[in-house]
Amino acid sequence: MRGFLTLTVRAVSRVPRRPLSGGRPPAPLGARVLTNPEDIFQHNMWDHVQWTEEETEKARLRAEENSKEKIPVEEQSKYDGEAHKYWDRFYELHQRKFFRNRTWLFTEFPELLPPDTAGLCRPELEQDSRSESGNREKQQPCGSCTLTSHMDTFPGQHAAFRILEVGCGAGNSVFPIISTIRGSKAFLYCCDFSSQAVELIQEHPDYDPAVCHAFVRDICDTRSPFPFPPESLDIILVVFVLSAIHPARRAQDVVTSLAGFLKQGGIMLFRDYGRYDLAQLRFKKGQCLSENFYTRQDGTCVYFFTKDEVHRLFSDAGLEELQNLEDRRLQVNRGKKVVMHRVWVQSKYRKPSLISD
Repeated sequence: MRGFLTLTVRAVSRVPRRPLSGGRPPAPLGARVLTNPEDIFQHNMWDHVQWTEEETEKARLRAEENSKEKIPVEEQSKYDGEAHKYWDRFYELHQRKFFRNRTWLFTEFPELLPPDTAGLCRPELEQDSRSESGNREKQQPCGSCTLTSHMDTFPGQHAAFRILEVGCGAGNSVFPIISTIRGSKAFLYCCDFSSQAVELIQEHPDYDPAVCHAFVRDICDTRSPFPFPPESLDIILVVFVLSAIHPARRAQDVVTSLAGFLKQGGIMLFRDYGRYDLAQLRFKKGQCLSENFYTRQDGTCVYFFTKDEVHRLFSDAGLEELQNLEDRRLQVNRGKKVVMHRVWVQSKYRKPSLISD
């Protein structure tokens, strides 16, 4: 990859950080913009990178090349049918050591913060200055959050603010959230279809059943019950999880099913791999299952999204866009003098309220 993408730096004005309001974090996606090529090795990461047409075409050709030789159809089913085994093996091997805690969560997704105003079911959503929808969230009265299910008791039933993390892994989002919501009226649910991952969370010294309920769940099985009723969640966090689902398993069904658990005005927060990210371009021939969908050496799988695909997933589930953008960055190895292009898609979609804006 050393010589694959030539570095092109465009003069981009520094992105201003939004002033703090009510203790909210600053504007998301960073503000470190490279304007002078000579400064490239001064930092490990640069934000808001613009690709030239030449760089985009080189990336497209590289992905096309590593997709030419696909895994035989008769072998592909095991990566779907036995996916939980691959992920169990992954967490058994790596335990909690592979991923770092996501300390960036509350900067990128301030919606995760519990309400800080008495009498509200969810926090006011500040508009991101770079949101492409131009929508502004309104505070919803508590009466709009009435549960519509007859489920008598469930974990977190007395909470005023409920969060679900889907595909929680070993807890790299769970424990930063727990430490933040402890002492508030918020409650966190987290699930993964790897029983090994859920055990790691439940055995963690910071796991607290008073504020969190971890459980095993295959979100592709849309008929299995969740431990909470429909329309009971304020936030659903979906971070680097939909990319692991085989396209044949219909990610659309998963998103639509999850949307049914959001309250009116509830928000689904998404972040995942973007098309032509470094991780996609590094795959070798023979690792491709289908277009833009690959299997790693350990048997786990990954898909690389465009923001248009993400928009269709969430809008077809009846959600409205608050944010949908590509996060393009330069990751720098200053020791080896190597520059790498990273691409993620970050999105926020809201369940419409019956109260018109």
